Amino acid sequence: MKKITSFAVGITCIVIFAICTAVHAEKIPEISAEHACVIEADSGDIIFEKNANSQHEMASTTKIMTALMAIEADCMDDIVTVSRKATLEEGSSIYLCEGDKMLMRDLIYGLMLNSGNDAAVAIAEHISGSVGQFALDMTAKAKEIGAYNTSFKNPNGLDAEGHYTTAYDLALIARKAMQNETFAKIAATKKGQITPINRNETTYLSNHNRLLSMYEGVNGVKTGYTSATGRCLVSSAERNGIKIIAVTLNAPDDWNDHMSMLDYAFSVCEKKMFMEKGSIVKTSKTTDGIPYSAAVAEDFSLTAVNGKAPEAEISIKIADRLKAPISKGEKIGILNIYLRGDIIKTIDLVSDSDVVSEKNTGSKKNFLDYFLFIVHNWFMK
Repeated sequence: MKKITSFAVGITCIVIFAICTAVHAEKIPEISAEHACVIEADSGDIIFEKNANSQHEMASTTKIMTALMAIEADCMDDIVTVSRKATLEEGSSIYLCEGDKMLMRDLIYGLMLNSGNDAAVAIAEHISGSVGQFALDMTAKAKEIGAYNTSFKNPNGLDAEGHYTTAYDLALIARKAMQNETFAKIAATKKGQITPINRNETTYLSNHNRLLSMYEGVNGVKTGYTSATGRCLVSSAERNGIKIIAVTLNAPDDWNDHMSMLDYAFSVCEKKMFMEKGSIVKTSKTTDGIPYSAAVAEDFSLTAVNGKAPEAEISIKIADRLKAPISKGEKIGILNIYLRGDIIKTIDLVSDSDVVSEKNTGSKKNFLDYFLFIVHNWFMK
């Protein structure tokens, strides 16, 4: 892959000016949280932190990972039979009964909106066979994401020895989850209803995340609380293409903490052009030897934090056995943009101009010459 900076060659002076010009920023927030972390969602770059790498319990924000694993298991339409163990789980609930048959997708909605501890156990048992094995799988998934200071002992966040994370790790987990379209849709849902397949009793769901209605642009993700852990909250917000993830652990005033942190994050972030529509990124020849140029089909910007945009990498893939003729604007490949190894955008590559084979050009020329010869002879009669 090619590494390129976020600013085009030829506008160096403009870039330097942009970097050196201070971005109007809110005051660094003073918050109640014991632990906090705010990241830019595309890059994962840290915008604000407070004891972000210290381990702490995370209560029901645990369910972010539970939901992500259930969605990635590709079993949304599975019918889950609820065990007695699931129905006996203490705390918040969606009031499952032993023997209930539920669609997995309904359990996930109940997990994320009503924070159903019973739903979490039913999900864990269905996917991994037991709560213990699912917790091991959750921890392994956390390490895969880069959350190395996280350990799960259950799928719902009830207090347990060895069940902990950090604000930074939880931000990474939420970032990964929000990249999944199905998860993001569920996390942004304010209300819903679910009904067991085997009995006609509807449960009405209401999302506990008040920020969905309190703060412009919030689109997720999860609340959490136990008396031992304190108030925990993970939020996600997007404005003008800028995506922010914020986390607090043990935060008595978490709603206001998050609004202050999000205000600050949006004030220090801005979009910087990375690649303009029509920019040529590759010139080569078709398999029949005709030159062509590949151009990007749309603009793409990166989010700069305090004037500094992250470095990105690109990979270019041109269609196999590309041959003329090719029309201007015709798709001939794709360009992937990477940040820290993750694809964050795929852009179509199109032909910058009409590409005509020499054979076709010759044929057209011969036909034109022949036509002019006939016309000339006709007038000369």
